[in-house]
Amino acid sequence: MQRPAYLAENEREYMARGWWRDDDTLWLWLKKHAFARSSRPAVIGPSGTLTWSELQERVLRAAAGLKAKGIGAGDVVALQLPNVPEFLILHLAIARLGAVMCTVHMPYRGAEIDMIVGHSGARLFINAAYPMAELLAHEPLPADHPSPDSRDPFLLLYTSGTTSSPKAVPHPYRAMLGNSRMGAAEHGVSADSRILCAAPFSHLYGLYSLHCAWAVGACVVLLPAFKPEELSLLVEQQRPTALWCGPAHMAACRNAGLFDKHDWSSLKLAIVSGSMAPPALMEYLQEKLPGCAVTQLWGMTELQAALYTRPGDPKERSRMSAGRASPGTQIRIQEGELQVKGPLCFTGYYNNEAANRGAFSGDGWFRTGDLAEQRGQHPQAYFAITGRSKDIINRGGVKFNPAEVEVLLDAHPKILQSALVPMPDPVLGEKACAFIVLRDGKSSLALEEVVAYLLEQRIAKNKLPERLVVIPEMPLTPTRKIIKSRLKLPE
Repeated sequence: MQRPAYLAENEREYMARGWWRDDDTLWLWLKKHAFARSSRPAVIGPSGTLTWSELQERVLRAAAGLKAKGIGAGDVVALQLPNVPEFLILHLAIARLGAVMCTVHMPYRGAEIDMIVGHSGARLFINAAYPMAELLAHEPLPADHPSPDSRDPFLLLYTSGTTSSPKAVPHPYRAMLGNSRMGAAEHGVSADSRILCAAPFSHLYGLYSLHCAWAVGACVVLLPAFKPEELSLLVEQQRPTALWCGPAHMAACRNAGLFDKHDWSSLKLAIVSGSMAPPALMEYLQEKLPGCAVTQLWGMTELQAALYTRPGDPKERSRMSAGRASPGTQIRIQEGELQVKGPLCFTGYYNNEAANRGAFSGDGWFRTGDLAEQRGQHPQAYFAITGRSKDIINRGGVKFNPAEVEVLLDAHPKILQSALVPMPDPVLGEKACAFIVLRDGKSSLALEEVVAYLLEQRIAKNKLPERLVVIPEMPLTPTRKIIKSRLKLPE
């Protein structure tokens, strides 16, 4: 994969301001921590602990093994693994060679894997069945092997595809790692932190937790796959200080009563992201984790972390908004849509000119497709995400955002999750259909009961759902965001 091009004036500005740095590569970070913190824990996983020196040795052995397989600078390696030590080792080993990691989400099978491997041009596909011991049997890669450049691409990530076909996003070191390095400082994590991520590392949000940890030399605590009870036990036993999670992760723990059953007091920071966090859930977490800064973050595969609240921000701001811009990030709202530019922003989709034509405004801002409201004035402005432009329902020419209805439905005592989607109507064009998952799976719920509840909440009548479909579970992305495009009306 070729190095992405940048406008020279942007590159000079970003370097001068410290948003990009020449030493922002994974190999230089690893080498620095292995020298300065050699015997300190770098990874705590199900099978034990790896120190920084042990991690570095395994990375160099795996890199030598990959090189023996013909992998070199610019080559794409596709990786489908859960949050296990092998993922970290291979991520760093691929980077050491100057190659590019392309992640494949764990639920993906045949056709999805074939599409990603084929489109990315991956030279090698590694999953749990791959003989990792074969790679680690090699002698470590020699010290004189060429090091990657901070301008080089090191990630190729496919968007979740919640509303359309997936698109591939290439990222260079300097953009992603600069954003992580500055983010670690903003979140208040340090070399003494122990960072646990409930989201998969195959998604950029999960990778952001790793990159923030590696920016400062923090220890990573591994949860191979999310289950509410296992997350709670891991927090109690391994005492992480920072937790990366999604609203659905926390809602599942709340619904199982796990905040009362287990000790979560080690947490000093919780970052909630992946989808819009209901204010009631954020308030619940703030009450159950009194010694923890419960914050929100908004990002995309194209950006990484663009907005977040900070420890020390007023609790109401963390409940009600995604926060302020990350360092160097510019934010504006055009006709309700959030638009972004700056050192974190990707420069275009890989081999997809059709997607690129609609991705940027005429003056170079990335069009996120998310709807937002600005509160306060720059440079202290913060932003609330209010929905997706593609989710808007047009009922008889009157458009409305379903997100506000979904927040109310999710607070209903019988409803675990909800999603409002448009259904065709011969007269009005579109009407709203509510898909819901019941909390215990045994209760029943009628449309009339839902309508009466929403009217009690003083919702406008044109926003009421006119059909109700109860389903056993929602189709979810790896970060547990609802994939509305897969919600189909029954015949």
